[in-house]
Amino acid sequence: MPDELSHLNRQGEVHMVEVGDRPATRREAHASGAIRMEATTLAMVQRGETPKGDLLAVARVAAIQAAKRTWELIPLCHPIPLSGMDVAIEADPALPGLSLSCCCRTTGNTGVEMEAMTAVSIGLLTLYDMLKAVDPAMTIEAVQLQSKEGGRNGVWKH
Repeated sequence: MPDELSHLNRQGEVHMVEVGDRPATRREAHASGAIRMEATTLAMVQRGETPKGDLLAVARVAAIQAAKRTWELIPLCHPIPLSGMDVAIEADPALPGLSLSCCCRTTGNTGVEMEAMTAVSIGLLTLYDMLKAVDPAMTIEAVQLQSKEGGRNGVWKH
């Protein structure tokens, strides 16, 4: 843990952290989350019978777009050129619901944790939006960073 809050200057004012002096390294972050729904809703998704079409493809694209625009959504994030990204959505009958995971990669001087978590959040919100007419009681849960690597702190796992 850092001893100081890096987003505050000496006067206690919020500012964007200077990362230009940091060495560019390969960085990767994995995040995940889930949307819990009625078992009948999950069965409808698995059969491909949802009223708004291929919601899994739309949610994957939404997650990718969100990661690319994280710097516009989170005030103190830097714009990051993503070099690659994977989004996976899987049925989880134990919830019941869908789990969504994302891995973001870059080579740069700051990490991609926020991009991965934003992608998961927006992907899950997109799934909610496309299914809300069928199951408005769905809940989004457990959005979290699973792991990160690169930069001065190296590897971190949840």
